[in-house]
Amino acid sequence: MSGFENFSRQAGQIEHEIETKGVILGIDWNNAVQVRELARQALDCRIGATGCEADEPLDRARLELFGLAQLMLTVMKESANENIDTHGGPAWKAFARALWAEHDRRQTEP
Repeated sequence: MSGFENFSRQAGQIEHEIETKGVILGIDWNNAVQVRELARQALDCRIGATGCEADEPLDRARLELFGLAQLMLTVMKESANENIDTHGGPAWKAFARALWAEHDRRQTEP
């Protein structure tokens, strides 16, 4: 337990970077279909997998966005371990909802 973490600030910085990557990628965080497709890509992305390369600037921004999602989850988990509720902003919440929805859909598929 560090006692020195500013989880709210960290979440705000990550949210800013998520929004920045969204601008680069042309993501409308209010477009559920578009965000859900991004969530599918995130869940399908594995190192070395086809379609998960960082050869082009847009691919790199997309991969960085996926990494930011993992970082946001880490910040939220660490803050929860210290009994602190930390939340991202609208872009993170839209992406998180899409990730959970896609995860749930995949769990129910045969």
